[in-house]
Amino acid sequence: SSFDFMSSTPTLFNSATVRSQLSSCYLTTVSDDLDGIYEAIKENALLAKFAGGLGNDWTPVRALGAHIRGTNGKSQGVVPFLKVVNDTAVAVNQGGKRKGAVCCYLEVWHMDIEEFLELRKNTGDDRRRTHDMNSANWVPDLFMKRVEANEDWTLFSPDETPDLHDLFGADFQQRYEAYESMAENGEIRLFKKVPAVSLWRKMLTMPLETGHPWITFKDPCNLRSPQQHAGVVHSSNLCTEITLNTSESETAVCNLGSVGLVEHLDESGELDIEKLARTCKVAMRMLDNVIDINYYSIPKARNSNLKHRPVGLGLMGFQDALIVKRIPYASMEAVEFADYVQEAVSFHAIKSSSELAAERGRYPSYEGSLWSRGILPLDSIALLESARGTAPDGSALLDVDRQARFDWTPVRRHIAEFGMRNSNCLAIAPTATIANIAGVSPSIEPTFQNLYVKSNLSGEFTVLNGYLVRDLKRMGLWDEVMIHDLKYFDGSVMPIDRIPADLKDLYATAFEVDPSWLVECASRRQKWIDQSQSLNLYVAEPSGKKLDELYKHAWRKGLKTTYYLRTTSATYTEKSTVNKTALNAVSVEGAVCNPYDTECESCQ
Repeated sequence: SSFDFMSSTPTLFNSATVRSQLSSCYLTTVSDDLDGIYEAIKENALLAKFAGGLGNDWTPVRALGAHIRGTNGKSQGVVPFLKVVNDTAVAVNQGGKRKGAVCCYLEVWHMDIEEFLELRKNTGDDRRRTHDMNSANWVPDLFMKRVEANEDWTLFSPDETPDLHDLFGADFQQRYEAYESMAENGEIRLFKKVPAVSLWRKMLTMPLETGHPWITFKDPCNLRSPQQHAGVVHSSNLCTEITLNTSESETAVCNLGSVGLVEHLDESGELDIEKLARTCKVAMRMLDNVIDINYYSIPKARNSNLKHRPVGLGLMGFQDALIVKRIPYASMEAVEFADYVQEAVSFHAIKSSSELAAERGRYPSYEGSLWSRGILPLDSIALLESARGTAPDGSALLDVDRQARFDWTPVRRHIAEFGMRNSNCLAIAPTATIANIAGVSPSIEPTFQNLYVKSNLSGEFTVLNGYLVRDLKRMGLWDEVMIHDLKYFDGSVMPIDRIPADLKDLYATAFEVDPSWLVECASRRQKWIDQSQSLNLYVAEPSGKKLDELYKHAWRKGLKTTYYLRTTSATYTEKSTVNKTALNAVSVEGAVCNPYDTECESCQ
């Protein structure tokens, strides 16, 4: 393989098998009755069995203490069922390749949100804890506005406010405020008023303590969705890059693949647009083929996938490409490069989908979509801006760059004439496994460490940054002492004095890059993506103030979703070596400089 493009892990795992389940992601909505709840759990098991990653929308399920008309009893809420979901994911092995994995989503107006935030805590009643399952908050813009204005926020049970789940933007705000008035007038039985800032503070504290729930934004996902006419985006998926419509009758499916960015740089380090165009054309055709030959373990997934035909073309090796171009991640050059690369991928992916439509026909639910109205991903930013409005002081609540380098006119004309083959074309997945196969840096991630040990079911592997080794050898700095220094400093080059400053900037690790640069790059990419991106945020020495500023910045920059919040440990293990000689020790004997000792650093 040339590694120009790589299909997702399930496609690699399951191709040419009896049950060729080739899709990466499944998104479901759980209905508010026992039949629906256990049907959803059963579907999770069937989908995970064949290596599918799962995203469940649990917002419709009534809250703790809500009235149950059939038995005249009270509901136990969402959490006990999530415990069953957790254990099901652990019990079902993904085709013998890896553990089942699921992420459950809950909107922040749900009465159970406070208990939902504590699902991964190690204290409390273990029957109401899910130690293996992922979780994420589904946050409407109205909540963020209430936080900014330091106002109250009202929690409801969805059995009394059922339509909130299907509303977004101005419609959501209008209906939500109407329900607040009804609660004040005693027309709603179960509700709770809390300071929005207090809930926000807890939402930021829990990822710091437990890694969950992740923070994802409802309104950008829906207002910029090409499929607004066909339904509502109720959640994202396991890795927060898929934003597709779901309902009780439709299970969203997405087939993923990633472009190897480094393979599309020429000898001078410039992006080879012609080669990228060819790769995107082949990739989109392949992803579209997957939809038709895929094995679907449940009918709702098949019906949805054939109706909308979404795919998610992403990229990997972004950090490697920056190194090849000698651009530090923490720089405006990196931001501009992220913008340029994503526009190029988006341009050719969308163009290829429209060309497939001319050859094979439009996807069945095309009419009424943003595509059919001539609205491309870049244009949809205006829809989000209009709905979000401005702050009370008149400042903008959306700050997104809108420059374009390509001439999109031919693509617009082609779509107007032939339509689109796929409802969605773009999504940036984490690519943890396929990046290893291709030998490149994962997805859009900065370098985690220049030297680290990776563990998986096959064992432990030492991973060393080959670009760094090459540069150090070129400069005559690669020796035994450097190896020990990299081990001692956990793969960081910053504390190593003899490494020059420009190399330190180029090989800065994830926690040494200010997270605002990650958000800036992601914002530039997001304007070209019709779905979302798996964006990990790395914060060294985290604090409430830092996290508050970071996530508000992400919201204002128009991001749809965020993924893991990575933080540095509060304590570190003592460093030691099994080598007989001390690490970097200076001999107490032979203090006089020996000109024939080639290991003497003072003479080199």
